[in-house]
Amino acid sequence: MNYKISHPTKVVECEINLPSSKSISNRLLIIQSLCKENFTIENLSDSDDTKYLQRAFLSQENTIDVEHAGTSFRFLTSYFSIQNGQEFILTGSDRMKERPIKELVSVLQKMGAKIEYLENEGFPPLKIIGTDLEGGKIEIDGDVSSQFITSILLIAPTLENGIELKILGELVSKPYVEMTLKLMKEFGIESDWTNNIITINHQNYIPKNYTVEADWSASSFWFEIASLSKRCNIRLNGLQQNSTQGDKKSIEIFNNLGVDSIFENGKLILTKNQTISPFQTYNLIENPDLYQPLRCTLFSKKIEANFSGIQTLKDKETDRVISLETELNKLNSIKIIDTHKDHRMAMSVAPLCLKFGKLQINDVEVVSKSYPDFWKDLKKSGFIISLLSD
Repeated sequence: MNYKISHPTKVVECEINLPSSKSISNRLLIIQSLCKENFTIENLSDSDDTKYLQRAFLSQENTIDVEHAGTSFRFLTSYFSIQNGQEFILTGSDRMKERPIKELVSVLQKMGAKIEYLENEGFPPLKIIGTDLEGGKIEIDGDVSSQFITSILLIAPTLENGIELKILGELVSKPYVEMTLKLMKEFGIESDWTNNIITINHQNYIPKNYTVEADWSASSFWFEIASLSKRCNIRLNGLQQNSTQGDKKSIEIFNNLGVDSIFENGKLILTKNQTISPFQTYNLIENPDLYQPLRCTLFSKKIEANFSGIQTLKDKETDRVISLETELNKLNSIKIIDTHKDHRMAMSVAPLCLKFGKLQINDVEVVSKSYPDFWKDLKKSGFIISLLSD
């Protein structure tokens, strides 16, 4: 399905209920399944990633297909490894089969996991036979994926020997690991993170009812819209001011790109300021998901920038750096944007119509992966969206 999208006034005034955090939701679902007593999760994400994870827990089959849900795949790899005596085939979409999983699998195998590659070495699909993992002292590269680390941390308390996890090299997306440990602590799990070693002893998760906060990653597209608008008053609901989500960094980054933000009565309010910084250097090692909305904003404002810390983007739904440049280069000619099966691509390029006029965006359904109501919310804020035939 393809859309034509434009904004006639460039003045954006709206109040938006942001989607709940899929990062928090998916961690909670693993914790809930590992907990010996049930508890209630309120405001659970309705993203595809979370739905596939829920389906996996409810499935009576031994073949689990999570399609394009990378987080779900990684978390389930560790989770299935400790389901003693049970056998699973864990698979996904064609793109999922191109996304590396070897670093996580190798660490789990050293802990005693029974995992085989069914097609290409180092990539999905996997055959997993659950067993009792040893835990103990293990090492993992920090620059591959923080989700690999989170996947192991979540099961660590259930292991007889716990874990002493040594992170090698620079850690990407550190706030997501901090989020994991914070959530685990809220469910009774104590941990120690000294230098590059995380230690978790054998413990039991303690149940408690939990309400999921809104997604700061989703807010980044509204920061982009605010920056590119002529004038704005955007009120975002559901965000926590003291959130552990790393993409809260949007406040700081976009303050230098014309956006003021302030919390009032539980809402984050975005308005315009006159601050536009020239050439910038951005290290996104802790928040690589901000790359696309930030790059689109800078491109629109003709601001040059240097980026570092974005090495993991090549292994996402698409190579986000190369694919985004491909689409940005179209804006001075055909103005037909392909989303490359990437939800963040679709949501990052849509606001560009504020600067480049009417755009065609193809395969718009991809936003369901993290923000199913994105197009509805754009309509609320004055964007004109019309359906085109494929």
